[in-house]
Amino acid sequence: MSLPMSVVSCVASDSGSESAAEEDIDVQGVIFGHIGDAYEWHITDIGDRSISIPLPVIVKSSTGWHCFLSSRLEDGAVYEGLFISESEKNSGKIVEIDSSGNEVRPLDISITKNVFALMINSTILVALILCCSRWYRRHDALKEAPKGVAALLEPVIAMINDDVIKDSVGPGYQKFAPYLLTVFFFILINNLMGIVPFFPGGANITGNITITFVLAFITFLLTNLTTNRYYWKDIFCPEVPFWLKPILIVIEVFGMFTKPFALMLRLFANIMAGHCLILCVVVMIFITAKLGVLIGGSMTVVSVVFGIFMDCLELLVAFIQAYVFTMLSAVFIGLSRERPQEEKGR
Repeated sequence: MSLPMSVVSCVASDSGSESAAEEDIDVQGVIFGHIGDAYEWHITDIGDRSISIPLPVIVKSSTGWHCFLSSRLEDGAVYEGLFISESEKNSGKIVEIDSSGNEVRPLDISITKNVFALMINSTILVALILCCSRWYRRHDALKEAPKGVAALLEPVIAMINDDVIKDSVGPGYQKFAPYLLTVFFFILINNLMGIVPFFPGGANITGNITITFVLAFITFLLTNLTTNRYYWKDIFCPEVPFWLKPILIVIEVFGMFTKPFALMLRLFANIMAGHCLILCVVVMIFITAKLGVLIGGSMTVVSVVFGIFMDCLELLVAFIQAYVFTMLSAVFIGLSRERPQEEKGR
């Protein structure tokens, strides 16, 4: 979704040298280097100098706990027996060498780029909600229109609450509204911050399958722990001929897990694909640069225009993905609480 300035400067610095001009650009390395996690936050390159923010490394190795800044491990350095691996199995991860000479990953709870970005974005979310609630505590909403952050958030909150949560969950939707509204704004803010091309934006948060797994897992728990007896009856004792029961039970149990799995993959795949597409568009500038002034110049213009268009499109995608995840979560919760028609009529 985003194109941090560090990516452009990194590719530009590589392609600006004579050796890089004669070699093919490592497109895969550029793309996965951006969407992947790291122990530092790379800002940009100035000549041969890399500007980055070192982040805390917190690991427990065979020699105990270690806490230091990631700058200690720059350029393949070894610090306190730890280093960043370049092997295929542990690429980019902190490892140590065991007694057999093999790389071993220690317990790693470091503040990586994605973790740091998650902290920043969560702080922004909390600040926005507190600013909104502060206005309502100090003003009478029945006598004056909201202003500032409250004016920005109120129509969005009302739309998600009334048109999505209330309609999808049904009676008793109020106790699910805090979670679903939090999920919506959490995903939206992380998506939007991913589009920002400079620090503290540009991190691939919702394009990280770990984040989407946690969100989908919480929806899974809410769906199956707040349901009623009719939900389990439809799964384990459906009203069908006896010979069909085993088949339907397997299908229904399988469906319990495929719903959150689809939530996880949909958000992850769409956001990560947006990141990759924009990066591919920009890298085309440097790939075609050695083909001549005419072709290189033309592709530069096309790439820049298309890249700007894609960034604008990602603004819409950021909202749509947050909306879809929230809507489907509300639908799954609502379906698990659905009662038979005769019960509804009482």
